[in-house]
Amino acid sequence: MCFNLRCMTKTIIDQVISINSYVLIVFYTSAHGWQFRVISPLGSIYGERKTYYSAQAAESAGRNWLKQV
Repeated sequence: MCFNLRCMTKTIIDQVISINSYVLIVFYTSAHGWQFRVISPLGSIYGERKTYYSAQAAESAGRNWLKQV
């Protein structure tokens, strides 16, 4: 376990998008790169631990994921 500030991962939220009562969040962490998560209308959080190489790629994957819901 690390208690040093240098060990903390910085998270940057790039986009928060509402699509058909779902919320798509695109974010970046230095440890895992660009990712997305989806919050359902009931508050459940979904997503995969895949790494994308741009915010646009993560957003596109999130939008495609929502099309399957």
